[in-house]
Amino acid sequence: MSRFYITTAIDYSNGDPHLGHAFEKIGADAIARYRRLRGDDVLFVMGMDEHSQTILEPAAEAGMTPEEWVDELARRFSDAWNQLHISHDDFIRTTEKRHTRAVVELLERTREKTEYVYRGTYEGYYCERCESFKQEKDLVDGRCPEHPNIDILWTKEDNYFFKLSAFRDQLLKLLDERPEFVQPEIRRNEIRNVLEEGLQDVSISRPRRGWGIPWPGDPEQTIYVWYDALINYISAINFPEDGHRTWWPADLHVIGKGITRFHCIIWPAMLLAAGVELPQSVWAHGYVHWGGRKLSKSAETPVTLEGAIARHGPDPLRYFLLREVPWNGDGDFTWERFDERYNADLANDLGNLANRALAMIGRYRDATVPQGESTALDTQALAALQRYQSAMDQFLLHQGLAAAMELARQANVYIEESAPWKLAKDASRCTELDAVLASLARCLARLSILLSPFMPIKSAELWAALGRDGAVSSLTSYEAIDLSGETVAREAVLFPKVEA
Repeated sequence: MSRFYITTAIDYSNGDPHLGHAFEKIGADAIARYRRLRGDDVLFVMGMDEHSQTILEPAAEAGMTPEEWVDELARRFSDAWNQLHISHDDFIRTTEKRHTRAVVELLERTREKTEYVYRGTYEGYYCERCESFKQEKDLVDGRCPEHPNIDILWTKEDNYFFKLSAFRDQLLKLLDERPEFVQPEIRRNEIRNVLEEGLQDVSISRPRRGWGIPWPGDPEQTIYVWYDALINYISAINFPEDGHRTWWPADLHVIGKGITRFHCIIWPAMLLAAGVELPQSVWAHGYVHWGGRKLSKSAETPVTLEGAIARHGPDPLRYFLLREVPWNGDGDFTWERFDERYNADLANDLGNLANRALAMIGRYRDATVPQGESTALDTQALAALQRYQSAMDQFLLHQGLAAAMELARQANVYIEESAPWKLAKDASRCTELDAVLASLARCLARLSILLSPFMPIKSAELWAALGRDGAVSSLTSYEAIDLSGETVAREAVLFPKVEA
């Protein structure tokens, strides 16, 4: 059994979860669930970045301590992920002792090589919202591109610095030798361009403000929140204890494209400086837009995560985001398009297929799946599996989902072409009818397997409607699946059609 360690970016504890957060978590969850379908031993970790200085003001305004504030935000995020059926195995919080221990250990290993950490003065632009130092060339119209509604500040302060510039050539060599380290290709090219321009050393501490991990040996400084936060990927597996090697290096870091430089330049340089093995790959997904603008806390939009879930339920939202927004690009969210996808894809293509097939098995074979030979639909199902696996192995989730839904459409066409209602009227065509009904049952079972990473609850409902107990089966059973003799539900209204 292969091990697969997948992480997402940990979220700031300065506001409620929104649709952009959900897109990342749902996508990573689909990857984790797919790897489990393959038979892998999966560790899926998410978490909260709780040492942000931006929480101090809202916590004080709410009459709460920073600890109380982050506890409440962690609860809200956890509730949202539970509502969306995210199957993470761990939820790391950067205020935990296991995290502080890992941060201090990694820093001390780096400081042992005295040339990598030094004292200096930073003077330049600083975005308070993303807590990131910015070069002038990184600004758009004089503002942070991630937070254009927030004024950017000119800052001067004494800090400890990490000699990032020393790692330019090693990182360029890494991209040459392991291009899969940064995916998709457009993000890899962006990182290469940054490296070729040259790197500047980065601050890894800030003047102490009473919140954060103290700098070892200097009570006047706090470890910079971004340096702190990145280490969650190894603190979650109990670095520096020997047991962390069971899971490290991580197979996949899933992040948003706005933080690629931190994860694809600073993070690997930190690990190289400390003598820790690098992760296998970083996937930087795009953004969910509303009217062409990125969904975020700072940009007001007429959609909330709660409203999007309430619209049609958690599984349809999971489906829509991963079907409509390319995992390697950006995409728009609109209520109109959500309703269209729900009715056309889920209510009509998938839901109608399930209801019609089960109803015919109920009517013509007393709800018992007959034994029947393979048909053209079985051949199409095997071809769909190949397209699906190829896309999913490349983390192209939207293409994997499209391959599964194409099989649903092919099954609907197969019903029209085979016309079971006509076969049922001719006793001499009994064997032919059995083959049609049996292949439809197999197709529904296969669809429940293919769609389970995307819609785990509805896939489980379909699996149960086919007379199967327990969890949806693995991909290894896909080709040989046989439902003959199973008693099935006489109907399955998975996705009731709705008015727009």
